[in-house]
Amino acid sequence: MLPESWRGVLGEELEKPYFAELMAFVEEERAAGPVYPPREEVFAALHATPYDRVKVLVLGQDPYHGEGQGHGLCFSVRPGVRVPPSLRNIYKELKEDLGHPVPDNGFLMPWAEQGVLLLNAVLTVRAGEANSHKGKGWERFTDAVISAVAARPDPAVFVLWGNYAKKKLPLIDTERHTVVQGAHPSPLSAKKFLGSRPFSQIDKAVADHGHTPIDWRIPDLG
Repeated sequence: MLPESWRGVLGEELEKPYFAELMAFVEEERAAGPVYPPREEVFAALHATPYDRVKVLVLGQDPYHGEGQGHGLCFSVRPGVRVPPSLRNIYKELKEDLGHPVPDNGFLMPWAEQGVLLLNAVLTVRAGEANSHKGKGWERFTDAVISAVAARPDPAVFVLWGNYAKKKLPLIDTERHTVVQGAHPSPLSAKKFLGSRPFSQIDKAVADHGHTPIDWRIPDLG
């Protein structure tokens, strides 16, 4: 279930009663109808970005609820899937901020493989119903993920876009870590998000922490 690198810091969560109840709930939901992402991709963010390699943590809310969209990384969609509005705005800002071209796909795995943990606060969702698995226990688990990264001596950059993400600020030691806050990239708050230059801020913090820079360019898939 959990990759080896995360098991040491999150293993205790799996033994707690809330987690067993959460797993039972998700299985009941899967028995009743489609749930995204598939079982094997629920913890994809943790598999893609090992615990000791996290340089940046980007927090999303819950997975995309359309068929074939989400694959366990926040804001990311599978190759061949139309880029969703929030990610389109992220790409616009990336071009404006750093000059990187807008790619032809929304597959953010290259970021995850460089140490950008793309974590949703809720890791599953009922098909067609946003926030349908909110308040069932996932938030407790992902709070433990955030706290585990914040507990490392090695500093990280926490990216909190929107009011929902900003509520996680108390979990982070801002003396040791860098927090980049701003409006959510969704169309509802895009006017505040666009022009906020978060990638420049993240790059500066990554450099200040002594880490290898992130290459934010996403290759075209043709």
